[in-house]
Amino acid sequence: MSEDVAQVVDTNESSALRIEANGINVIAEDERKGRPRELFWPWFGANVSVLGLSYGSWVLGFGISFVQAVVVGAIGVVFSFWLCGIIATAGKRGSAPTMVLSRAAYGVRGNRLPSAISWLLCVGWETALTVIAVLATSTVFARLGWSGGAAVKVVAMLVVAALIIAGGVMGFDLIMRMQAIITVVTGALTIVFIALTVKHIDWHVVSHVHSGSTQSTIGALVFVMTGFGLGWVNVAADYSRYLPRSASNRGVVWWTTLGGSVAPLVLLFFGLLLAGSSSSLRTAVGADPVGALANLLPMWFLVPFVVVALLGLVGGAVLDIYSSGLALLSAGLRIPRYAAAGVDGVIMLIGTVYIIFVAKNFLPQFEGFLTTIGVLIAAWCGVFLGDLLLRRKDYVESDLFRTRGRYGDLRTIPIAITVVSSILGWGLVTNSAASWLTWQGYFLSVFGLGGKTGSWAYANLGVLVALAVSFVATLLFSRAEVVREESLA
Repeated sequence: MSEDVAQVVDTNESSALRIEANGINVIAEDERKGRPRELFWPWFGANVSVLGLSYGSWVLGFGISFVQAVVVGAIGVVFSFWLCGIIATAGKRGSAPTMVLSRAAYGVRGNRLPSAISWLLCVGWETALTVIAVLATSTVFARLGWSGGAAVKVVAMLVVAALIIAGGVMGFDLIMRMQAIITVVTGALTIVFIALTVKHIDWHVVSHVHSGSTQSTIGALVFVMTGFGLGWVNVAADYSRYLPRSASNRGVVWWTTLGGSVAPLVLLFFGLLLAGSSSSLRTAVGADPVGALANLLPMWFLVPFVVVALLGLVGGAVLDIYSSGLALLSAGLRIPRYAAAGVDGVIMLIGTVYIIFVAKNFLPQFEGFLTTIGVLIAAWCGVFLGDLLLRRKDYVESDLFRTRGRYGDLRTIPIAITVVSSILGWGLVTNSAASWLTWQGYFLSVFGLGGKTGSWAYANLGVLVALAVSFVATLLFSRAEVVREESLA
């Protein structure tokens, strides 16, 4: 175990076993600790999941070649986590959760809209990761010759949910310890998985996968961005808020980007090689994203595979449930942080039960959810980044909690930008596989892009458009207000 990991695991052992008292409040000076490089562990631990391998199948499902997939994968992963790194600097500057810092742009009560969106995204990801963990456990048990039926699914669901909820309820110190351990164990077992399955790669088959159109390539790029970094931008400052004010901004950006990107880059690349070698694997991943990979393994490694799968998925879900609780409090719910995490855990369980035992059609709903919420988060992200770029001074922390402070109660311009960008974005995406989302794509014909069945239908341009439009509009229309705020004594 490296010196950095040991330090994270061993520091403040007693505090890790106490429920964190902090909620959406500003972190006190005497509680700010650590260095930017310690951000590597939570971000790596949350993204080292073998689910990253399944993205290889999904990306190739856009009908693009291996080379195209590698390029869009690298750009999508690194750029989206770089956005997380930029937003993480706000946490250091304001020492408050992301959705509290967002009040500077939207106003104290006006920020309830993005807080609700953030909560929805986090709960959605918690549920999706729990579903994947349960399905993977069931598949592996069946492969071992044991029962993989309803009883196993229920037990797996309860165990996974208990780990996730425990981390969310206990808070920051326990999460940091959990993520450091998950990083080491999951990283090591993932290397063994790669070594055992590399024989299934057929480079001749992979290299002859046909190239796709520009539209398909853009669609794959957007899918990677929403599945990785854009799924985390709304919580990116929740962990950097504990750093001292003197911490390096460059260090915060670098270690957040590196921690988030390095595992997905490796896993996505190897997943592309596996999926490109087997069309049957690509199909199987659609129904059971992680469990399908178990069919490539020898029997003796199936139990360790369950461990690596569960730990990796729990690592991501723990960060989500912690931040979803903070988002719920930022939206105006007046309960303790640990209670908010508990509420989210119950909702996560209900969603998991519905998907596994009722819906039984995971991938189309998951893709539809990612794209639909991805547009909303992209619209918020553009506003937040634009507002952050305009600010030359640190946040006045007390005013983040006062409706009569400099940030105001409800700022109409950022809210209008978010709404307009989201409407524009939804009009440029389609989700025909999810029946509840067939209303989207209404601008594809208006802008001459071929309509809902044209060549641009699945490029998911709406996510990129929402991000760009909201960012530029914020720079243009919020500059005067930010200047006025920072001129106040």
